[in-house]
Amino acid sequence: MHTPAPQLARRYFCGRAALGLGTAALASLLHADGLLAATGDGDQNLDSALRTYGVLPALHHAPRARRVIYLFQSGGPSQLDLFDYKPQLAGLRATELPESVRMGQRLTGMTSRQASFPTAPSMFRFAQHGESGIWLSELLPYTAQVADELCVVKSLYTEAINHDPAVTFFQTGHQLAGRPSIGAWLSYGLGSENQDLPAFVVMVSIGSGNPADPPLYDRLWGSGFLPSKYQGVKFRSVGDPVLYLSNPPGVDGAARREMLDDLAQLNQLKLAEYADPEIATRIAQYELAYRMQTSVPELTDVSDETEETFELYGPDSRRPGSYAANCLLARRLVERGVRYVQLFHRGWDQHTNLPKQIVGQARDTDQPTAALIMDLRRRGLLEDTLVVWGGEFGRTVYCQGTLTADNYGRDHHPRCFTIWMAGGGVRAGSTCGETDDYSYNIVRDPVHVHDLHATMLHLLGIDHTRLIYRFQGRDYRLTDVHGRVVEGLLA
Repeated sequence: MHTPAPQLARRYFCGRAALGLGTAALASLLHADGLLAATGDGDQNLDSALRTYGVLPALHHAPRARRVIYLFQSGGPSQLDLFDYKPQLAGLRATELPESVRMGQRLTGMTSRQASFPTAPSMFRFAQHGESGIWLSELLPYTAQVADELCVVKSLYTEAINHDPAVTFFQTGHQLAGRPSIGAWLSYGLGSENQDLPAFVVMVSIGSGNPADPPLYDRLWGSGFLPSKYQGVKFRSVGDPVLYLSNPPGVDGAARREMLDDLAQLNQLKLAEYADPEIATRIAQYELAYRMQTSVPELTDVSDETEETFELYGPDSRRPGSYAANCLLARRLVERGVRYVQLFHRGWDQHTNLPKQIVGQARDTDQPTAALIMDLRRRGLLEDTLVVWGGEFGRTVYCQGTLTADNYGRDHHPRCFTIWMAGGGVRAGSTCGETDDYSYNIVRDPVHVHDLHATMLHLLGIDHTRLIYRFQGRDYRLTDVHGRVVEGLLA
């Protein structure tokens, strides 16, 4: 027979904040107890006080970054046409990819039945940029302007060869759905710096590349087996930025407040009886939604941005839902203390007509991406904001379909591809790793997805082996039982 739990003392209740009212209510209690001083840096001070009090876990070491903006380029950008310069391929055009290079690699069903695997050099020119001399394609003239801020990783590799498991692997550290996303892990591990906005925000856009790019699913920013309070909140470009943000017709703010107060009392009774963290989540999310009715409209109203800022982000920056507009909102979000912002941009799955599609895709993303770096830097935010750019895998050097004088396509390639990071304690103006002459295999300094995750967590002050959640009798972590911090990526 179940016995209702006794009423919890206030300090014990605070210590069990995962089963409580949420950090907004806790802040008032901490203020009352004198555990939270009234300082000018309210959000950071609250975060520190909650850690000291045991509500949030203490960081494992001094962080270099406080927040993350992950620019996820969904579909698999071609490293050969953007970052991994292979001039020797020009002399090998249309020659068969040697078996000694392919080494019997598993191929997708889209190219496994091809009779030939002709080498397809990039049609685009490359040049070195900045004092660091980082090689970049002519498709990225704006990114070239921030080359000395970039830490380029040319030797990333992954395990999945198809989109869904590959994107899921990047998001959760596992190819099968069901585990927490990286943003959820960080929300769980770091807490929030702003009590009026979610700790984890997601935005999705689609570019001028492949209009049939694979879809994305809400589970990619879900909380898995973590309490659902840690899942990402998706911002929309049409209607309310967040579903049900506005009051329904006939309900004003006072009525909504009264309803939430009554509902909270009922939920508190159930929480006291069952101590179910999902009940606590429901209470916290109702309160957050109420506060977001003020904070989100202020956030998404970009009328206070200067004309120069819109020009910096490019012509699409005024169009809601575009990649450029989302980059601008990402800056506004981290400016307000949001921990983890992830932009998913679709359109990079270029199996055919790559030369035409990648031009449009790069045009959509290049200027806003560089503008975000510049904007963060001039506002003093880049130093402690980690920016990551990359997709779920790369593309093959051999042509998918028929190779012609002015056209080629590329299949999925998990063995080696390129991402870059900036800010947040990474080694600016550097390049890590090297691939072979065909950009097919890694020949120096391989970096696995688990290694990337471990390094990201390290920059945020977290030891990836110690960020653990017990579920069904097992301790889980983002990097599973793998991963290492890549010291060469750190400043």
